[in-house]
Amino acid sequence: MVAHRIADPLILRLIGKWLNAGFMVGGVVTRTEEVSPQGGPISPILSNIYLHFVLDLWFEKKIRPACQGEAYLTRFADDFVVNFQYRRDAEEFQKNLTDRFGKFGLEVAEEKTRVMRVGRFVRGDLAKTGDKPDTFDFLGFKHVCGTDRGGKFASVRVPCIKSRRKFLAKSKEWLRQHRHWKRQDQQKQLTMMLRGFYQYFGLHHCKPKLDGIRREVQRQWVRSLRRRGQRHRLYWSYLQSQSWFELPYAVSALHATV
Repeated sequence: MVAHRIADPLILRLIGKWLNAGFMVGGVVTRTEEVSPQGGPISPILSNIYLHFVLDLWFEKKIRPACQGEAYLTRFADDFVVNFQYRRDAEEFQKNLTDRFGKFGLEVAEEKTRVMRVGRFVRGDLAKTGDKPDTFDFLGFKHVCGTDRGGKFASVRVPCIKSRRKFLAKSKEWLRQHRHWKRQDQQKQLTMMLRGFYQYFGLHHCKPKLDGIRREVQRQWVRSLRRRGQRHRLYWSYLQSQSWFELPYAVSALHATV
């Protein structure tokens, strides 16, 4: 597949050597006879090239023209979401996808794969039975069939539970390892971490979730500071008046659009 676009034999030979080089763990070299080395920097590039031919082009050339309605594929690395106008097209694609992947030594993660209804009419149809629309996680966001302030349909995206837990676990571990840093230095680091989280998840509907992340980081920080000694005066009434205890809000999320 690489040779389809790259004709230079030196580059192709270099990639071949890279794949056969193996990897080292604890000073022990392990040779790889199949697939690319786990964690190798070339693995993401080759997997994208592989899935470009196996999935992307196949979908555009074969699947999409055969669908009775509209169809769209969104892929990032090995995660992808496919939208179909008609359910029968989605079910036919799911069946063909398993056969397609099998020809190239790939498997579909059944526990993460499902067919579900989304769109502007789902909430109204399910309201008759009292059910709620299904949701799905993709690229760290939880996608929900919601409404905007005017009551019209809107595709709402908020940080999923896994993303929030992962960030809070990271901030908690950082505070544990740097418990005795100066308070101002801790503030700078936590501010950088929060702003990075805000920049990725800073969409309009994410503001309440991001404020909750900020409050939890503050709680983690307080617990970490109190562990420095048995005697402390770090009560909330005192901390709220201290400039070094301030952490940024996700104000940019107010101006983002869905």
